[in-house]
Amino acid sequence: MRSRATRTRTPAPARRAAATPVFHMLAGAPKPVAPYSHAVEVDGWVFLTGQIPNAPGHDRAPLPEGIEAQTRQTMENLTRVLAGLGLRLEHVVAARVFLTRFDEDYQRMNRVYEGYFGSGRLPARTCIGVTALALGARIEIDFIARRP
Repeated sequence: MRSRATRTRTPAPARRAAATPVFHMLAGAPKPVAPYSHAVEVDGWVFLTGQIPNAPGHDRAPLPEGIEAQTRQTMENLTRVLAGLGLRLEHVVAARVFLTRFDEDYQRMNRVYEGYFGSGRLPARTCIGVTALALGARIEIDFIARRP
């Protein structure tokens, strides 16, 4: 004789109301080169738009020469956006890096990039080779951060 297991149905979790996104445009951050916000925040998650190595306040200035200088300026731009939101690099949980000269620039970019994060505090990351970026940049990086 087989025993029949009794199944109890667990009620579905109550749906939370969707949080309203907050769109951030920050004074002192690089001027956008297209129609976008510097960051969008929802439920404590902060999505930073990709930054390139353009200098804040100097829209027409040439981009820095070389991948090391471009990586530094890009990271400084991202750090500026984070600071404008009351966040730091330690709050970054994921990054995407886009390189136009992947084979040539990957290792040198990594050396500069890694220096911005504390030991054992590297965010998850994807690095992608692309054919072109805005303003002829060799690098673009975007971040996802989480408020504490």
